[in-house]
Amino acid sequence: MAEICSHITSIRTLKVDEEHVCEECVKTGSDWVHLRTCQTCGATLCCDQSPEKHMTKHFHKTQHPVVISAEPGERWLWCYVDEQFAEY
Repeated sequence: MAEICSHITSIRTLKVDEEHVCEECVKTGSDWVHLRTCQTCGATLCCDQSPEKHMTKHFHKTQHPVVISAEPGERWLWCYVDEQFAEY
């Protein structure tokens, strides 16, 4: 089994979304499929299956490496830098 990257292992407390909406899609009137929450700043944005792919755009703009699924019942993290997935 591969070691989990340092970006993921450095997270001690999970940031979770409060409103369960994509902050950027709300501004533009776009629809989203699934939501992800940035573990650096707490922004909740849409996934790559959504038309606008706001979370990936957020990563490219900020270099914030780790997101969690903001979907009820899903308990996983993704590191963009190391392209690594981990469940919790």
